[in-house]
Amino acid sequence: MPLPKVSTPTFDLVLPSNGKKIKYRPFLVREEKILIMALESEDMKQITNAVVQILSACILTRGVKIQNLATFDIEYLFLNVRAKSVGENVEVNITCPDDDKTSVQVSIDIDTIKVQKDEEHKSTIKLDDNLSIKLKYPSLDQFIESNFEAGDEKDNINNTLSMITSCIDMIYNEEESWNGSDSTKKELGEFIDQLNTKQFKMIEDFFTTMPKLSHKVKVTNPQTKVESEVVLEGLAAFFS
Repeated sequence: MPLPKVSTPTFDLVLPSNGKKIKYRPFLVREEKILIMALESEDMKQITNAVVQILSACILTRGVKIQNLATFDIEYLFLNVRAKSVGENVEVNITCPDDDKTSVQVSIDIDTIKVQKDEEHKSTIKLDDNLSIKLKYPSLDQFIESNFEAGDEKDNINNTLSMITSCIDMIYNEEESWNGSDSTKKELGEFIDQLNTKQFKMIEDFFTTMPKLSHKVKVTNPQTKVESEVVLEGLAAFFS
């Protein structure tokens, strides 16, 4: 006689990037093992790949491709899946900024961690009186490439430029429009190369102000008794 199946609850969540409601389940023991092994490796690329594998199994809504979601959607999803799986709180080790060495453990309610949106953020940028560019958010693969691939300064610059070109959704003026998906990486790279410093800075601002998983915590240094406010950003910050 086969053993009984264990029922698994399901939950709804709204994606921060587009307001779409999705259905998900908590991750199971087999998926928790994947996460533990990745965390023990202390390799951010392995951790990120584990997150993708777990979310792919836990997201029940059809048509949701984890690799194509904005990185802050992925981080927010994973935190919520974790909350329903192993506990509503996450324990984080924070280095006190007043002496930059004393570590304090802080318990954070995962429900209080949100994706913060900058009011100045905009996806459409007017480059000059005639030409505008519309940008899309980096995908997970682009995020890994630009943040977790080891390399020298030149490699990092190339990765940043590669991410920017990959995020070009459309270039347009009053008469014509060019879809980024219809252009080659070389063509998009050549377009970026011809921008002046001010125009390039406007594009950089899209990435620096885009929504991010963020949470403020107050910590008191047990050695100096100094209270400080620390801002945690990105998924990795909540698994330290």
